[in-house]
Order: sequence, then structure tokens, then C-alpha cells
Amino acid sequence: MTTTDKTEPTNTSTPSLRIAVLGTGKMGGILVQAFLRCGLFPHEHVVATVAHEARAQALSKQFGISVTTDNLKAAQDADVILLGVKPQQMGDIVRGIAPALRPGKLLISFAASVKTSEIEEAAGGKVSVIRAMPNTPAMLGAGITAICRGKFVTDEQLALAQQIFATVGRTVVVDEKHMDAVTGLSGSGPAFLYIIIEALAEAGVNVGLPRDIATLLAAQTTYGAAKMVLETGSHPALLKDEVTTPAGCTVDGILELEEGGLRVTLIKAVKRATERARELASS
Repeated sequence: MTTTDKTEPTNTSTPSLRIAVLGTGKMGGILVQAFLRCGLFPHEHVVATVAHEARAQALSKQFGISVTTDNLKAAQDADVILLGVKPQQMGDIVRGIAPALRPGKLLISFAASVKTSEIEEAAGGKVSVIRAMPNTPAMLGAGITAICRGKFVTDEQLALAQQIFATVGRTVVVDEKHMDAVTGLSGSGPAFLYIIIEALAEAGVNVGLPRDIATLLAAQTTYGAAKMVLETGSHPALLKDEVTTPAGCTVDGILELEEGGLRVTLIKAVKRATERARELASS
């Protein structure tokens, strides 16, 4: 069963737990900053890894945490290990830290298209593995992260993963069979929406608005409409009808959208992105 968690990030801490982030790239850095800012883990209980020593020193100074190039060393003392490496590197990284994977440790991967079973196999035992798919609005705490559990994950470990990703937005728990669809919708979705915002802004310029004002109007309107869906709980079609008055301006615009095939095009975009995610998962 799919469940959603709409809890906003809290200042609840996990003072007894230690966490390691292996492969602290863009998303890894976003997560580190988020759970440090929220006080989820003390600075002294967080360690991160990168590929190069110079980068390690720079991040250590920026975040105020220990940063190393040694994945095994970082994993040894950690209770929770976030895996932010590239999908093609995942097997080697997990096999490399396997000696540190004692019972009770939790691995959380946010590498696209890597199945929990593949990570369990690379770890060589009954290891707790959670797969997560955050998206880029996590940078501003406005992300959505889908989470699925592997065979050996406890309810407490699943709740901890939700707590970690709640620091960068909302979370939703899904069956793993739906993760490719999540990639196609919320993973790729921001790019689709940026095109829509860009098009709305261009339309504003076309009808005489200055570009900066047109962009602001388009972006804030998109944000406000999304907030209406989330906070009212109303179906988007009902909210659309509230804007669409008989013989008004909006209905003429909607007819143009339908004639242009916007609805079908967006559906096809999500389907194609999902298919690509499945192709990557099977390669």
C-alpha cells in the first residue's frame, strides 16, 4: 500500500546515531546541509566522503564536519550510510564497505535505477537497504522523496529514512515496482515544469509584459497553484473549474491547450522518462 507523509521537517534529533554520506555530490551536499540545519544529527556524528582530498578539505571547512576520501573508514562507525554515488559505481562501493556492514546498519541509496536487491547482493548478507528518489527542489526544502524498502528493513528504519528526507521536503513510501514511475514523474518533472513556466513567461512577453515581470508572474502562479492542490486536498480538475467562469477568458485559453495537446504531451513525457528509467535499471 502506498502511504504519504506530509510532516514538515522538525528539529527532532537522533543524537545517538552516526551517519555517513558516501559520495557527497550535489544531492549529498543538500542532504548534509539540511539535516545539520534541522539538528537531526550532531555535527560530530556526521562524516562525508568525496573522491579528492582537496575537495574533502573544502567541504569539511564549509560544513563543519569530518570529510574523507576513505569510504570504508567512514562506514565503519556509522549506523546509517547514505549512498550518493553514481549507479555504475554502486556495486564496487558497496562491496568495498561490506566489511563494515554489521547487523543493524542501514544503507540508504539515492542512486537512480539501482534496485535494493542489487545492493543487498553486493553487500553479501542480510543488510537493511532503502532506496530513495529525491528531486532537485530539495535544495530549497521543497522536494518530494519517494522511498521503498528492501527485504530486511524494519519499520523503525523506514521511519528514520522518512525523517531524514523530511528535512528537504515531503516523503512518500511506495512499493519498489513503482520507483521507475517516480523517476519519470517527480524526478524528471521539475524539468517539464520549467519548460511550462518558461512558455508562460514567453507568452507574457508576447502580449506586452516586461520579461522579468512575466517570469515572476508565471513562476509564482505555478507555485500558488501547486500549493492550492497540496493544502486544499481538492482534485486539480475542481480547482481548475473554480478559475474557469462561463464565457470567460480562461475557458478560451483551456481550449487552446487542449487543441495543442498539452495534456497528452505531458502524459507521454512522463511515460517516456519512466521507460528510460526502466531501460537503465535493466542495463
